[in-house]
Amino acid sequence: MTGMASNATVTDFTVWGADQAAYGPVELPTLVSLVKGERVTADTWIFDAKHSAWRKASDIPELQMFFRPKAGPVTADTRMAEPEAGIDPRMLRRVKILADLTDEQLGRFAASMEVERVPPWRVVVKQGDCEDSMYLILEGEFRVRVLAGEQETILATLAAGEFFGDISLFDHGPRSADVVSNKDGVLLKITSQAIRKLAAEAPAVALPFLLAVGKTLAARIRSGNKRYFDSVKFSRAAA
Repeated sequence: MTGMASNATVTDFTVWGADQAAYGPVELPTLVSLVKGERVTADTWIFDAKHSAWRKASDIPELQMFFRPKAGPVTADTRMAEPEAGIDPRMLRRVKILADLTDEQLGRFAASMEVERVPPWRVVVKQGDCEDSMYLILEGEFRVRVLAGEQETILATLAAGEFFGDISLFDHGPRSADVVSNKDGVLLKITSQAIRKLAAEAPAVALPFLLAVGKTLAARIRSGNKRYFDSVKFSRAAA
């Protein structure tokens, strides 16, 4: 999509994206689908061609119904807890392993964990250290590295929506590599104590998270096994 068109009709809208670029014009049905897909949030700026004005999505009458709080029964497992100041639980929607949680559960989850804002070049975890926590990346970029003397080898680069340190959450063993921030970032720190407390107080929130982490670990093991068997086959074929 391109920027605002000069011949926009009265039903056109233009979306100001998170990448600081304008997208559109789009018609109302398309805009609604963007809201439902959570690509447009209540705080997203929208240019309303009908009124020739920029407004937040929540202030556009045609969209207000999508941003009203959903009524429903409140239980110990699903009530919205007060999240850390400055952290919108919807930021957790970027993390794939939290995809099965409702908005209320995301709020409860966020309130149970620790938010860490890190500057560039901060060593978040250090190879060899024994810890019991994992981290979800809400903002920023992080590199996974190993050092041989002063030589740095980058194993992976992680962005918002990804996570690291999950094995230590379960075995409290030594870190296998350093993780360093490349720029300003926001992390959600999850300790084994916090997840045990959440499992006791809100199992319907903790269980989907633990299952998602387990599935991710299983997928990594299967991938590692496949690479090992492929290398064995290659070695035997080359012998």
